[in-house]
Amino acid sequence: MSLLAAAREQRIAVIGDAMLDVYLKGDVTRISPEAPVPVVRVRDRRFALGGAANVAQNVAGIGAGVELVASVGTDQSAAQLKEMLAAIGSDTRGLVPVNRPTTTKTRIVARSQQVVRVDEEVDDDHSPHEVEQLLAAAERAVESADALVLEDYNKGVLVPLVIERAMHAARAKGIPVVVDPKYRNFFAYHGATIFKPNMRELEDALGASVDIEHPATLPALVQRLGVEAVLLTLSEKGMALIDKNVADGGGAHRIPTTAREVYDVVGAGDTVTAWLAVMLAAGATPLEASVIANFAAGVEVGKLGAATVSPVELLDAYDDHASSAAK
Repeated sequence: MSLLAAAREQRIAVIGDAMLDVYLKGDVTRISPEAPVPVVRVRDRRFALGGAANVAQNVAGIGAGVELVASVGTDQSAAQLKEMLAAIGSDTRGLVPVNRPTTTKTRIVARSQQVVRVDEEVDDDHSPHEVEQLLAAAERAVESADALVLEDYNKGVLVPLVIERAMHAARAKGIPVVVDPKYRNFFAYHGATIFKPNMRELEDALGASVDIEHPATLPALVQRLGVEAVLLTLSEKGMALIDKNVADGGGAHRIPTTAREVYDVVGAGDTVTAWLAVMLAAGATPLEASVIANFAAGVEVGKLGAATVSPVELLDAYDDHASSAAK
């Protein structure tokens, strides 16, 4: 497949909120004498890239080059995050040290059940000085990129000025922009190539339910968001791609899920975002990129935890789907 072959020649700039996921796994054998809570004896500690860092990891898993622009603290979590990104071949120059802890989510798991999650984070917007540093890193990353991803988790990186300047740099270079939004700046991404909310995020932002089966509502949705296309993720129902041509009687496409088995949906959205960006950079249309990303999501949810999907795995999934459809 020519698009997959071209993927390795692309470089993606990912700007957004990076996180470090920590998993402490162990056993519960007693209740604490200090309070009515279980005592977990930790047997294993595992680290994983989360948020925008997981998108970067997925891009690297496809075989493309990637640079992550994000904020980190000056703590051990930042050192761990940087080490893990370097290990997957990600450029780490865009990690900007700021005066707050690195967003870290620690999950304590006993006998495959999560007991508690501890979040260490500050989610206020960054200071003007920190924003200037992020802007410099973002504009430099876009200069050498073939596509831009804006990955928003409402942790303070994607403030309006960073969004505006990054998208302006992408438009000036003529490269596609993929946005994974959150509520705080939901309507700040005018001009994006593909805008990728899930149904809950979209309805929360609009303050109303969305009936994608009713064509009359779709042109107004795309026009209000000011984007070229909306890729609405629908969980087990797959996706719906709505592009700016929908007002002319076309541009609305339902993409059914290809997943055979669903073990874990964690990280599927990041996989979709990464594949969209790489495929658009390689020359795919929004519809082609969305169909390919949907296949990648079908593979990812068959794995435990946040995982990457390689081109070989994607081709195998496509062949399996084609064989099943032919029967």
